[in-house]
Amino acid sequence: MNISEEVIRTCDVLKKGGVILYPTDTIWGIGCDASNANAINRVYEIKKRRLSKSLLILLDEPEKLSLYTEHIPVIAWDLINQASTPTTFIYPHIKNLPRNLVSSDGSIGIRITSNEFCRKVISLLGHPIVSTSANISGKPTPTHFREISQEIKGQMDYIVDPSLGTVQNMKASTIIRFTDDYSFEIIRE
Repeated sequence: MNISEEVIRTCDVLKKGGVILYPTDTIWGIGCDASNANAINRVYEIKKRRLSKSLLILLDEPEKLSLYTEHIPVIAWDLINQASTPTTFIYPHIKNLPRNLVSSDGSIGIRITSNEFCRKVISLLGHPIVSTSANISGKPTPTHFREISQEIKGQMDYIVDPSLGTVQNMKASTIIRFTDDYSFEIIRE
């Protein structure tokens, strides 16, 4: 199967509210359409994750940030352009996303993905996708597809073809939280 066919199949599942196992620019992830509150609830259930521990979303282009946040800190553009490894930025004042996806302080982590497959899925779907590690909360994060538990795989509506899914980084992204227009703190390196 080629990447275009896989993108179409994946989007069909996402549009129906399905949950997928897919490669990202960091590690294999569990995801869904970030505009679907029911699918987001399923991701929390599959991971056995507390609702108070928010998820992040992937976008295909930085220009789409303004669709999901009321305010983009001035420093964000410099940091996005300078990031040499996958970096998730925590933005305040989120809009146009289901409440169960947004942190209690009104923020969410957003990463502009460099993974070709993810970028194509997001573009065709027309929404960001949720991304969280493919493990039960509190368990070790798998860095390769073969390390993902059957418990996780068995709950997926669709698993992207592992031969198409070359994970580029095999480590979780750096996480940076904006504290104001010109300041930030590194949460995870």
